[in-house]
Amino acid sequence: MPRKSLVPTAVVPLGDCAAYIEFADKLDLEVNALVQRLAAAVHARKLPWMRDVVPALGGIALHYDPDHPQVHGDALEAAAIVVQECLGEGSDESEPAARTLEVPVCYEREFAPDIDEVAKQAKLSVDEVAARHAAGEYRVLMIGFAPGHAYMGGLDEKLAVPRRATPRALVAPGAVAIANEQTVVYPYAIPGGWSVIGRTPLTVFDAGRSEPSLFATGDRVRFRAITADEFVAFQK
Repeated sequence: MPRKSLVPTAVVPLGDCAAYIEFADKLDLEVNALVQRLAAAVHARKLPWMRDVVPALGGIALHYDPDHPQVHGDALEAAAIVVQECLGEGSDESEPAARTLEVPVCYEREFAPDIDEVAKQAKLSVDEVAARHAAGEYRVLMIGFAPGHAYMGGLDEKLAVPRRATPRALVAPGAVAIANEQTVVYPYAIPGGWSVIGRTPLTVFDAGRSEPSLFATGDRVRFRAITADEFVAFQK
């Protein structure tokens, strides 16, 4: 089958200093991979007026300095031209180099308040829910909603349950949750509406680290089941 190509469907200004260029309004893993490559190509140009390039599920956000002399007073148009130039150059069809991270997760009920409900919805046992989740190979599709909050694709279709009807006001840091076709790891205590099926003892986000976020866009992630005792040992 022919490879997909990226065609902008919308350009949305995000205030005076940023814009979002959309290529798909629904999750498409192939489009997402191409968006990540496009973001890397734009970033590699190291344009002095481009402050940041942030890949999302189906587009990229471009943050720029609207007053920089190189953009001649129209940074949005300049950003769109750069994107079109990078699209015209094409992209390397080989998979870009990516980190592979192993994340320990305790799926026991004290760390997994929604695992029984997920098992009921999926018509699986609790052990099968944990086993299917840990067997997956995931890719970080984007960082969003909160700093360090990684959305990952690759969830077993049997676990693709909808979001919770009632979100929680606070989800524990390190909580591993699922919804629809994705999984996430909450970076710190924040509100959330996904079903929590486990928790990692790792510190997902620490502003004091040289790389604050454990995850980055494009990372490959594997989850490894651990016991409650191992969870406690990790934190000592």
